[in-house]
Amino acid sequence: KKQAEKSVHQKKEQSKTKCRKARRRHINLVAEFNHRQRKNIWLETHIWHAKRFHMVKKWGYCLGNSPTEKSYRACYRAMTKHCLLQDLSYYCCLELKGKENELLKQLARICSIDTGLTFQEACCLSGRFEGSLNLYRADRYPEDMLGPVTCIWKPRDGSENRQLWIWVHPALKQDILRELKAIFQCTEPEEMCITEPVTTSVQEEKQVEVVTSLGNKRKKEDKEGEKAVPVKKIIGDGTRDPFQSYSWIAQTTGIAISDRSMEILRYRLIGPLSHSVLTETLKAASVQTV
Repeated sequence: KKQAEKSVHQKKEQSKTKCRKARRRHINLVAEFNHRQRKNIWLETHIWHAKRFHMVKKWGYCLGNSPTEKSYRACYRAMTKHCLLQDLSYYCCLELKGKENELLKQLARICSIDTGLTFQEACCLSGRFEGSLNLYRADRYPEDMLGPVTCIWKPRDGSENRQLWIWVHPALKQDILRELKAIFQCTEPEEMCITEPVTTSVQEEKQVEVVTSLGNKRKKEDKEGEKAVPVKKIIGDGTRDPFQSYSWIAQTTGIAISDRSMEILRYRLIGPLSHSVLTETLKAASVQTV
């Protein structure tokens, strides 16, 4: 009798999970992935790294720390003889737009020629090379250092307006962004991050219920399968709220600062065959002049 009662009790506790085909449907996967990265944003290569690396949560991201297998020799061999790729998309990108003279005038206040390259370096200003420099608080050199950054100028197109991308570490982003907004006097938000809204909590909860519900058959209204509208991907990064403004403009000079974090992917290629890999992967587009 006790054995029978025990078996009945165990049957009640057993949960019937969905088949793998139902769990792997695209709309269910997107809803689950968005729910899992509410606090820590995933990179585009997260799934690949999660299967092969020990993941750590740093600076609002989920990053691969060390490989699960002893692949150090393979990485060293790739760096010395072939090509090794690293995903640096967690670095934050700050975009500056405006007149070149005005940009250089204010940017000179937060860097110094005594430390090496500056934003005015000829090779960097032409847009052919990437520059690396140290930033300080405005007119405070050599004190109050903010941190190292890299910058890329968009090549000249004959206009006095230029475009500059500054890549900063996520731990330094807020301080550097605050300093840039202060020297350019960009206080008015130009745009709000509402073009691609995050799924509302009610909608997301419904999607999560479909994924996590146990022992229930698939709903009839979800029979469309692939035709169902997928959940929007979370926009933003680990250093800002997706609903906050991400672009500011100065009313006097017209200088605009935009936060392009997680909108521009960044990869690093190391090894003697890096150039060969790029030439085989990227194809030059045909430029058509009207």
